[in-house]
Amino acid sequence: MRKREHASGAQQTSPPTPNSDGGWVLLGRISAAQGLRGEVRIATFTEAPENIAAYGPLTSGDGRTFSITAFRPHKGANVVAQLEGVNDRTSAEALRGTELFVSRDCLPPAENDEWYISDLVGLLAIAPDGAEVGKIVAVQNYGAGDLLEIRQPSSGEEGEDKAQATLLVPFTEAAVPEVDIAERRVMVVLPEEIDAGEEQDT
Repeated sequence: MRKREHASGAQQTSPPTPNSDGGWVLLGRISAAQGLRGEVRIATFTEAPENIAAYGPLTSGDGRTFSITAFRPHKGANVVAQLEGVNDRTSAEALRGTELFVSRDCLPPAENDEWYISDLVGLLAIAPDGAEVGKIVAVQNYGAGDLLEIRQPSSGEEGEDKAQATLLVPFTEAAVPEVDIAERRVMVVLPEEIDAGEEQDT
C-alpha cells in the first residue's frame, strides 16, 4: 500500500474549511449513531482504523472539537467510538455526516514510498512520453486497493462536455512508477499499456 493517512482534500485555516489548501487532514466521517448511549460509527480514512484516536482531539469543519474517550473496531475501516460529551442517541444522530480533521502538524512524516493523500490530490498526471493525462482529484478505495481518480482535460470538441470525465488508475508501482511531490506531478502508466507490455515480454 502506497500511503499512510487518507485526506480527500487538504484543509486549512481555523476552523478547517473544505477545499482550502494546507494544514488540516481529514481522518474520518461520522456515519451513524450506534446504540442508545451516544456512541457513533466513524468511517476512518487512516491506514489502520484505530489511528483515528492516535493524534489527539479531532476538529469538525465548523470548528467543534471532539475527543474520543473509547472505541472499538467495527466492520471494515470503521470504528464505534464514544465522544466526550455525547451521551445519548439523539446527540449522536445529530452528528451524522460530520467530518473529523486533525492538524497536519500532529501527523508523523510520511516514510519512503508513502504519501498523504492530501499531497496527491491536485497533482498533474503525465504519461511516460510526457503527455498530460489529467489531474488527480481524489483517491478511492472500493476494497481492492487504492485508485487514483484522474480528471481528464477537456477534449475541446463542440457539443461534448469532456471536462468532468475521470478515469481510475491503480495506485501501484507498475501503474504509478513515479511520484514527485516537489514537481507536483506523477507518472501514470495506463492499465492497457501495462497489459501490452506484459504481452510483448512473453
